[in-house]
Amino acid sequence: MPLLVMPTYENTLLDQTSKAAVKRQIDYGKEVGVPWGISESGYNIVDVHLNYQYRAFGVPGLGFKRGLAEDVVIAPYASALALMVVPEEACSNLQRLASAGLECKYGLYEAIDYTPSRLPRGQSSAVVRSVMAHHQGMTFLSLAHLLLEQPMQRRFQADPLFQATLLLLQERIPKAVRHYPTTARFSGSRIGSNDQEAPVRVFNSPNTPAPEIQLLSNGRYHVMVTNAGGGCSHWKDIALTRWREDSTRDNWGTFCYLRDVTSGAVWSVAYQPTRSEPKSYEAIFSEARVEFRRSDNDIDTHTEIAVSPEDDIELRRIRITNSSRTRRVIDVTSYAEIVLAPPAADALHPAFSNLFVQTEIVPERHAMLCTRRPRSAGEATPWMFHLIAAESATVDEVSYETDRMRFIGRGKTVADPQAHASDVLSGTDGSVLDPIVAIRCRITLDPDETATLNVVSGVGQTRELCMGLVDKYRDPRFASRTFDLAWTHSQVLLRQINATEGDAQLYGRLASSVIYANSTLRAAPSLLVKNRRNQSGLWGYAISGDLPIVLLRIGDPTHIDLVRQLVQAHAYWRLKGLAVDLVIWNEDQAGYRQPLQDQIMGLIAAGTEAQTADWPGSILIRMADQISGEDRILLETVARAIIRDSDGPLAKQLNNPPLPVRDGARRAGEGRRMWPILRRSPGAPEARVPLPEGEGLGLVFFNGLGGFTRDGREYVITTTRNQMTPAPWVNVLANHSFGTIISESGSANTWSENAHEFRLTPWSNDPVSDSCGEAFYLRDEQNGRFWSPTLLPCPGRMPYVARHGFGYSVFEHMEDGIRSELWVYIAVDASIKFAWCWPTCGPGR
Repeated sequence: MPLLVMPTYENTLLDQTSKAAVKRQIDYGKEVGVPWGISESGYNIVDVHLNYQYRAFGVPGLGFKRGLAEDVVIAPYASALALMVVPEEACSNLQRLASAGLECKYGLYEAIDYTPSRLPRGQSSAVVRSVMAHHQGMTFLSLAHLLLEQPMQRRFQADPLFQATLLLLQERIPKAVRHYPTTARFSGSRIGSNDQEAPVRVFNSPNTPAPEIQLLSNGRYHVMVTNAGGGCSHWKDIALTRWREDSTRDNWGTFCYLRDVTSGAVWSVAYQPTRSEPKSYEAIFSEARVEFRRSDNDIDTHTEIAVSPEDDIELRRIRITNSSRTRRVIDVTSYAEIVLAPPAADALHPAFSNLFVQTEIVPERHAMLCTRRPRSAGEATPWMFHLIAAESATVDEVSYETDRMRFIGRGKTVADPQAHASDVLSGTDGSVLDPIVAIRCRITLDPDETATLNVVSGVGQTRELCMGLVDKYRDPRFASRTFDLAWTHSQVLLRQINATEGDAQLYGRLASSVIYANSTLRAAPSLLVKNRRNQSGLWGYAISGDLPIVLLRIGDPTHIDLVRQLVQAHAYWRLKGLAVDLVIWNEDQAGYRQPLQDQIMGLIAAGTEAQTADWPGSILIRMADQISGEDRILLETVARAIIRDSDGPLAKQLNNPPLPVRDGARRAGEGRRMWPILRRSPGAPEARVPLPEGEGLGLVFFNGLGGFTRDGREYVITTTRNQMTPAPWVNVLANHSFGTIISESGSANTWSENAHEFRLTPWSNDPVSDSCGEAFYLRDEQNGRFWSPTLLPCPGRMPYVARHGFGYSVFEHMEDGIRSELWVYIAVDASIKFAWCWPTCGPGR
């Protein structure tokens, strides 16, 4: 910098210092394998306003500051200053920087950052896309020095005050000096060190003991994704897609099906919802995105999911590669169940909530719109859109569906919907009873060709705003920009709560146990059975019980870092859209001074939580000796996760293996012949079994599936796995305080006193799939084949006969020579449900 305005002379101290500094810069660039030129500059970190941060960087061996090798940020203006010392080398380096992507209309951008900890995964550098006026000014002065014969130096020398001290710049280097060998060593660059890489969670199987989740959010739009591909989307306090906590099936979310048109094989870009076993599978969770990679039938797919920080949208980029040697035609179908209502309202009465959703197809934009009809004059009704946009592919035969019954089909599930039986979707929209969004398009792939599709869902306050977002994200440039902005936003969020990516991954693992119940972090079953209190017992501690509870038990002040981590995790979850009540039990017995209590309060006051009291989810501190024994049991019973300082660091507690199978249960299975599960081959046609004729059953008013017996005491329904009733036909069996509802397919729900408030078994209120939590299974031990005595959940190949009578239902079936008869009824004067099943063997068995 002195050379910008001051003259220099050969073999002087200033001249040699400048040349030595530039030489060290060049040598260090060669060591690191990047362009050279390090100085203070902006780097690839932004604040909450998305402004790049700025600080001094240096070269090890030139600067005295420790840790200079931890950052590698190359600033073009540093090379421009070197034009005054080594013009040829500096010019070559500037050309190298321009080819690295720094060239812009103002010359060159501020810097290029090679520091691994500040780079998105998979990138080796990031351009700092800003221009600083004073760096541009220094660059102009250096160019003037080289091209205009040093005009600033001549002006400087013309000043009489400077001329009086000009001889000082001509001071020569002493000829006789004592040389001291250098003993200090500086650390080399760490740019290639793997430990600087941003941590990610990688799952090579979807079948983990419990679903693992990743949270993506921009503060308003929230997405939860599991390692199997399930999840949900929320906007503020509104659920956009339907979700239920089901750690066994995990079959809720936004999905994408693939179907080989030639072979008929169907699979999905993640494990859910088809659950087809891939040749290879990988789920990758990083802070800014979720990725799924899988290979099926010589088709490789790579799916990336991110939430845009600037718009309330989620983007799923799907790359499909044909790895075979033949041309392949693939149908791509998106699917999601639409809610557009608070989650509690949807869980309370989904069928009623669905009645107010209106759908609209916009074919010219390959998009769909959804909104909710207001139930009152002042109710705000947001709009949602869903689209598929081709980025590097030509799509044909685009079709749409918004009716879930038409897409899935009666008695089927998202694992095998009937929509795959036809080439195009029905195009139904408007006021449908069970709204979904589904778009299908067809792509053709030559060998080794890759097609890229963007599946975008988003929300806006008005239809016009949604249409604007549709037009915007049909442009692939904005879609690509989403992933860059998502990474930048994730870094801002972590800096806001003073956390690292390693911390975020740890808190994400804990969030998995908050969203999906995990026995390893919950109270022991022996304690759960002791609880005698209900939700109202929490209210005296300012805990509503409506939100998940994480309980921290701490009594040792040396473990205060556990409090810091959970307070930080609480802030992280809140920014990601997960509202949690954090309850801290202070078990310290220090007496009057209470040093641990003061430390806990200090950590909370110093964190971001102190300024967010109006947000859902709070931090509550309670002295353990002030909680009664019954309330202790209650709190531990309802807590989704219990963290104890006596169990070690948080990472260790999250690494605890699942509970082992008890020895008794293991011994019970020993010595028995275990048959493989029999499955139909994919795409194999099923034989249609003819139903018994109504006259043969002696029925009147027969409609093809059912009719009354001649005495009018029973209604008889005949079904097969391919021929079901249009909707569930149920029988209500109840006394004054106990009852059950059972359908013609055997799906049932049992309650006590009140069918809505006190359900003993779950009721899905789903007329399409008709799932339930009660079932019987029969298995033939001679061949391992199994089925259910009712049509659902595991139908056999032969027809079923259901008889609904007054106070009872009977189900009859014959399979492989085994006849079964199931009677279901309720005791007249007791809270007892009877289900009697009689399997009998036919001739030859």
